[in-house]
This record gives sequence, C-alpha cells and structure tokens, in this order.
Amino acid sequence: MNNNYYITIMAGGVGSRFWPASTERTPKQFLDILGVGKSLIRMTFERFLNIVPAERILIVTNKIYKELTMQHLPEIPEANILCEPSRNNTGPCVAYTALKLFTQNEEAIFVTAPSDHVILKETAFLNKINQAFDFVSNNDAIVTLGIQPTRPDTGYGYIETECTCEGESDDSSVGVCSVNAFKEKPDLDTAKEYLEDGNYLWNAGIFVWKAKDLLNSFQSNAPDILKVLKQDISKFNSDEEQKYIDTVYPDTPSISVDYAILEKAKNVFTIPADIGWSDLGTWNSLHAYLDKDENETVTLGKNTFLWDTKNSIIRSDSSKIVVIKGLEDYIVVDEPDALLIYPKSNEQEIKQVVKNILND
Repeated sequence: MNNNYYITIMAGGVGSRFWPASTERTPKQFLDILGVGKSLIRMTFERFLNIVPAERILIVTNKIYKELTMQHLPEIPEANILCEPSRNNTGPCVAYTALKLFTQNEEAIFVTAPSDHVILKETAFLNKINQAFDFVSNNDAIVTLGIQPTRPDTGYGYIETECTCEGESDDSSVGVCSVNAFKEKPDLDTAKEYLEDGNYLWNAGIFVWKAKDLLNSFQSNAPDILKVLKQDISKFNSDEEQKYIDTVYPDTPSISVDYAILEKAKNVFTIPADIGWSDLGTWNSLHAYLDKDENETVTLGKNTFLWDTKNSIIRSDSSKIVVIKGLEDYIVVDEPDALLIYPKSNEQEIKQVVKNILND
C-alpha cells in the first residue's frame, strides 16, 4: 500500500433534489437512502478502506456537518475532517484539500470523490482507482473516471474523449484516454448524438491527481483561489488551521473545479469504467436503481399499502398507516415535518420549489 496515496471525500452538499428526506440539517449523504442500514457516506468510506487506511481518508464538508461526520465515521481522525465555513463550490474545496495534503506530504496523490454515489461493481471500481493512481504516479496528469453511458441521459455532464486508449509507456496507461472536452448536461437530442458517437462518457466527478501538479494547475488556471488560501500556508496542519480557514476561505471565488481547472488544463485523461455507478441525484434515479414490484413501484418503509399504483416511488418512515390507490408516475415522500406528492416527470422542479418555499 503506497503511503503517498490519499482519499478525499466531498460531503458538503445539501441534496435538495431529495427533499423532504434530505434537508439542510441532515443532507442525503448522512441518510440511509437505500434502506440498507448504512448512510451513503458510510458506504463510500468503507469502499475506500480497501485502498488506504482511515488515517489517510479526509472528509471535506461544511462545518455545520462536522458532528454528523464524526458520528457516521468515528474511525476518521478529527484533523482529517476539513470544515468549510462557506459554500464556495468545488474549486476552493479541492484547492484547500490539495494545499493541506501538499504541506503534509509533497508527494501526495489523492482521489477526490463524492460522498453520495452508489457503485455496484466495487472490485471493478477499486481496480480502476488503482489504475488511475498508477498512471498519475508516472505522469503529470489529471485522471477522471468516465462512466460508460447506457442511455441518452440529460442529467449528467459528459466527457468527450479521444478514445484511442493506446498504451504508451507502461501497463497503467493501457485503457487511459485523452480528454478533448467536458460537456454540460445536454438536451435529449444531443445526448442521443453522444451515445451514437461512442466517444462520450458520463462525468462521475471522481478524480485522481498529484497535489503538487494540481496546485500548479490552480496557479496557472485559477490563481485567485490560491492567492486567498496561501496567504499563510504555515497554518495548514496546525492547531490554527480552522481559525485561518474560517477567516480566508469565504473570500475565495465561488467556482466549480470543472470550470476552474478541468476545462482549461491540457493534461486531463479519463479511464472508461463500467462500475455499476449511479449518482442518486434525484428520486427518479433512486426509483431506477432500486428493486420494483410488479407495477414498477418502489416502496420504502413500513405500514404502506398500495393498490393500482404504478411506476411510482413511495417513501414513508412514519409509524402511521399509508394507503394509496390509483396513483401513477408519482413521487410520494412522507417525513415528520413535510409531505411531498409530485409527478415524477416534473421532479427537476423540486429543487426550485423547495427554494421558493423556504425563502418565503
């Protein structure tokens, strides 16, 4: 096991598309959304324990979730929980992580991965991560896992690749493709074109990079972020780190790492991966992932009784009896302080609807 390898898990999101189960107080990464007895962040953490020990796994989250993180991941050293004082998107988040690791170990190579994705083929996933580690170790490269698309999905960003996938110098480079461009979430016709073309992969947001190379890329492509965070690098990995971050971090530009680095860098590669991946970003994606009854309906929770209810997802953790008849293509989520009944076909509206409600 290489002592320069680290895992960083991003866990600061709110997951508003999973409202009302996911809330500002308890976002979806801390929920047992699959009904398997483990939260999504716990499943992600345990998956990566097959690569590095808990001491080399870092969690980057909002400071309001520090206690939740410690509850779900008691093995993680408290110093490994990086607490953001503000939500400034993934660019500053990744830069902060790289600076912390680099000041601790200048040879650090790390994975950046979301906390709330599902991966069915864990052995295949771990093999791809190890391949990415090997490739990055031997090259000045940023590597992302690209998911083999199975349908023309409009909910994911895409990676346009060279797809030559030719090995160059060692076995770790076999199956590694150059990236031409990152594409925003497309409309349906464009997604169909991507699928037919064969040179496009879904962007899963899982990256592997050397800390020093990534910091050089930030210096070239997004220097404003580093200028803010590097005002006093002696504070990293010290007792004063959190106070320092609380002071400077809110002044970083709010920008995604995709815009800040990936769309500008010339050394980005992807490894096509068939790993049974789902980002579980919406109730529809959860419905697609879970086992369904003969009417294509998913039921989560007890005391729920359905008749003639088709192609729906029903979630209720309530002790009260829930009876539904004649519903089709709906999302029903019953929580102690909120009830959602919404057409599945309009679920992309939920995030904005919730925003409007909470801001009133």
